[in-house]
Order: sequence, then structure tokens, then C-alpha cells
Amino acid sequence: MEYQFLELSTPEPRVAVIKLNRPKMNALSLELLEELFQVLDGFVKDPPAGIVIWGGERIFAAGADIEQLSGGQNVAAKVTSSFHKALDLLGDLSSISIAAISGYALGGGLELALACDFRIMASSAKLGLPEILLGVIPGGGGTQRLARLVGPSRAKELILSGRHVGSEEALMMGLVNKVVDGSELYNQAIDWATRLAAGPIIANGIVKQAIDLGIDRTLEEGLVLEQQLFEKVFESEDSSIGIRSFIENGPGKAKFVGK
Repeated sequence: MEYQFLELSTPEPRVAVIKLNRPKMNALSLELLEELFQVLDGFVKDPPAGIVIWGGERIFAAGADIEQLSGGQNVAAKVTSSFHKALDLLGDLSSISIAAISGYALGGGLELALACDFRIMASSAKLGLPEILLGVIPGGGGTQRLARLVGPSRAKELILSGRHVGSEEALMMGLVNKVVDGSELYNQAIDWATRLAAGPIIANGIVKQAIDLGIDRTLEEGLVLEQQLFEKVFESEDSSIGIRSFIENGPGKAKFVGK
């Protein structure tokens, strides 16, 4: 399928790249979000092991389409619904997702990055949730995902100030996982996704479930969930491959098949 605002490619086996393509600022319009949902929905039955989302060398995404937001409360309801439909699905996929951030990831752009499992950032890039400067609040998951990632106090400070965060501070607070030179951003993201894709795909997805579903439960409930998922992972072929390889050859030498 061809898309107007996205480019979909597979540079490595089991690794999909979703490139935002809405010049000049990759504003996340209703139409782009619908295309993103369609791509991700197509991954539900046959997910890639790794997904890289990036906006090109110049910019990740400057945010939602402000002209569409000028349509008032009725349009705002459509915008927040479209963000949540696409980004919640991204988080629910068993695929490991990486946001490769160049230039700016602001507003909805940062919310898209927050919905990914990992974030790798060019050293010159800037992040922020500046919606408060428009008299509104983040509506694509920013208030919830940012607080869970960096803590409620720091999330409040960033959202209420609307300020931009540089790469050094973003790394320090845990907002991103890695900072690299901009010229290496794409290749580093692909290398990272490729390494993850070589792992036990089913176990990768179960790790996501254990953490994402367990984080809002009590410790006791989370530990019960972990026990259940630990038993479940032994249904996979990769678990047998990994254990047998360890016994015969030592650690780190298993060749997983993704089943």
C-alpha cells in the first residue's frame, strides 16, 4: 500500500522503518495519524521484531497540525482520539519500537516518541511539550507517558513551562536512552533495532507486557503477572532453543527463530 504522509521500508530482516513524510515540519495531522494507525494495524497479525520511527535528517515532528486544532472542541476531540488510537496501538504491539529523533520532537511529535519503547536522539535535537503556551495541554498521551518515564514532578515542570530540552538534559533525566551525532542517528537506530530483532521475539513482547501492564499494579499483583508470563514464555520454540544452546554452547550463542 502507498501512503501520502509516510514511507514504509524494511532495511533489515524483521526490522520495519516508518518515516514521517509531511514537509516541512512533519506536523501530525489527522490524515497522517490515520495512515500511521493503518500501518501499525497491519503489523498486529505479523509484527516485525523491531520498528524504527523517524522523520528524516532535518526534523522528527514539530507536533500536531495547529490549523486543525483551530477548529474548536469538536475537532479537538477527533485529534486526541486519533492520537490515542495510533499511539496506544504502537505501545501494545509486541514489536520493540525505537524513535530516532533529529531536529525537533515537540508536542505530538514528542508524544509519538514517548509511545515508543526506546528513544535515540541526535545531540543537536530539542524535545518539548509546549502546548501550555497555546493555552491547552498535551492530548496524545504526554501527561501520562512523560510522568511515568521521568516522574510526576519533572513532568509537571516540563509541561507547565513548555520549554525545550536539549540532548544532555534529556539523557540525564531518562527522557531518551541514547544521544549520538546527528550523522549517525539513522544507522545507530537501525543497528539497535537489528540487534533486538535477532533476539527471541516472543520473549521480547512478553517483557513489554510484564513491565507495561505491571507498572500500574501493586507490587504483589505485578509479581503474580510476572509468574504467569514466565510460564507463558515457555510455550515458545525460542525458549527451548535458548536453553538448549546455553547447555551445549554457553551463553549468548543461541540462534532464535522468532516462534
